[in-house]
Amino acid sequence: MAQAVIKSSQLRLAYDLGVDGEGKQLVKTKNYNNVDTAATPDQLHTVAQAIASLQTYPIYEIERNDSHLIGE
Repeated sequence: MAQAVIKSSQLRLAYDLGVDGEGKQLVKTKNYNNVDTAATPDQLHTVAQAIASLQTYPIYEIERNDSHLIGE
């Protein structure tokens, strides 16, 4: 049976830039690589909030993107 092994993890922060003239949401993203694959959601949220405190715009969304190797 095939198994998935986590290879790497990335933290992606989306910042709320407001809305444009047509009312469309403007979002800018920033990716942080080499995230510890064992990091918990609480730990990532804490880090995201610390990073956000240094930024101009508020956080719109926090994502974690994991890459897996599939094998037997």
